[in-house]
Amino acid sequence: METNVIVKRLLAIIKPYQSRAWMALLAMALTAATQPLLGKALQLLLDKGFEEQVDFSLWWIPLILVSIFILRGIGTFATAYFNNWVLSRVLNDLRAMAFERVLRLPVARYQDESTGKIINTVVNDVRQVVDMIQSVFVACVRDVLVVIGLLGTLLYLNWKLTLVAIIVVPLTAVIVRTTTKRLRNLNRESQRVTAEMTGVVEEAARGHQVIRVFSGEAYERQRFHQRSEALRGFSQRMTVAFAATTPVTQIATSLALSLVIVLAIQADMTVGEFTQFVTMMLMLLTPLKSLAEVNGPMQRGIAAAETVFGLTDAEPERDTGTRDLGRARGHLVLENVTFRYPNAASTALDNVSLDVQPGQTVALVGVSGGGKSTFVNLVTRFYDPEAGRLLLDGVPYHDIALASLRGQLAMVSQNVVLFDDTLAANIAYGMEKIDYERLGAAIKAAHLMDVVARLPDGIDTRIGENGSRLSGGQRQRVAIARAIYKDAPLLILDEATSALDNESERAVQAALDTLMAGRTTIVIAHRLSTIERADRIVVMEAGQVMEQGTHDELLERGGMYANLYRLQFAAESK
Repeated sequence: METNVIVKRLLAIIKPYQSRAWMALLAMALTAATQPLLGKALQLLLDKGFEEQVDFSLWWIPLILVSIFILRGIGTFATAYFNNWVLSRVLNDLRAMAFERVLRLPVARYQDESTGKIINTVVNDVRQVVDMIQSVFVACVRDVLVVIGLLGTLLYLNWKLTLVAIIVVPLTAVIVRTTTKRLRNLNRESQRVTAEMTGVVEEAARGHQVIRVFSGEAYERQRFHQRSEALRGFSQRMTVAFAATTPVTQIATSLALSLVIVLAIQADMTVGEFTQFVTMMLMLLTPLKSLAEVNGPMQRGIAAAETVFGLTDAEPERDTGTRDLGRARGHLVLENVTFRYPNAASTALDNVSLDVQPGQTVALVGVSGGGKSTFVNLVTRFYDPEAGRLLLDGVPYHDIALASLRGQLAMVSQNVVLFDDTLAANIAYGMEKIDYERLGAAIKAAHLMDVVARLPDGIDTRIGENGSRLSGGQRQRVAIARAIYKDAPLLILDEATSALDNESERAVQAALDTLMAGRTTIVIAHRLSTIERADRIVVMEAGQVMEQGTHDELLERGGMYANLYRLQFAAESK
């Protein structure tokens, strides 16, 4: 992405706050104006204040100097205040834009991109962009105003000496241009490795139990050390790239200053004029040094902005529908559906057709890789089919608004996802306001009453990251309570009782029976004993429907389901 494009987009984000930004600019101008004023005050003091006959009151000296520094203080404070007012809002806006896109990214993006990289973009890269605005654009404006004010005064005092003095400016520009490309590339690589490091830390925190049980500390330490050393190397090379500009600039400035002093002495300038000229020349050093050093953080910020805008510009999950179904009856149809995952060698579903009537329970069984999970991914519209179509109550999926479609679905997965919030908030997740009567019924139906009774604050107890304060079976029952609370007409159960002991499984299976009543239910199960009462069992292999029927019909047929059932029954009997 071109730098000018990034700058225009950042200015567009700042535009709503332009009134405060202009006030910050005026404050910077006030601060810059005090520089030549101070030089003029020193010139008058030296030329007039040390004469034998002083023609003004000495009390004017502290009055003028204090007034100048009061103005400078007001300008400095106002600059800091208004800059922070604007930039803090820009930071929030950028993060909100990035996070909003994270919520709407297609599921495939999460498979192609690490969680660490996404976290790093939203948290760290956005911060770097705002830091660039603060340290680069704001500093540039302030320092450029100072340089313009000082150079204007110097040209007015002695244009010949000033031309000698500004020899350092084109030299600085050449140095900055030389280092720009290298710094941009180094910063891109640094961001990539930073995202990898964030991923390593995130995985180490999430998988701490596995790391300890399998003695993976040394391996994780090595992964972290490799990224850390790579970042150190990038940091060193970036420092060398832009730190070299400072001494070169300072040497050029010292040569220019030496020539100015010699020429000033030859020009018969007064002591006050000479002091004023040299003072303002020296004042130029600080802003010129800042402008020379600005390239490093600027390239770092530009590289971060490329990543942030790359995320915010990512194509969101497609929502082609406009129909709102209200509450669906739950008639689900797949017509000749074919689907292949990106970059996959073979199809995950191959010309699959299925008609699930409202209120029916259909179980999907088969060996791993048969297409059961893909079936669920298409029903939830995490992916769209390559060919064929899905319909709900006779309406094609593409015509249904995503919010309406997802409102018809509840899901209990083998991999339960809970949030670091209260038990009540987790069960009533996604609802603007909690209905406590409905919540109590869901807790009772999911057999969570004993769990609530043991929690210190009952339903208002925070259950930790991903429900870490609950056992595996309790977490599964919370997920079931969430589905009961939502009361959706279409229910998906993906190994919903897998994490439960026998006693809990019996209790929860009874709750599931109540939940499934009157709802269209898709069940994925490896334990065939849990789906014997399903209205229909669909056996899948290699993305195709091999056979379907009731439990008894399939056993009588003696096909693939009967073989799977006998093998599993024999294994459980041992």
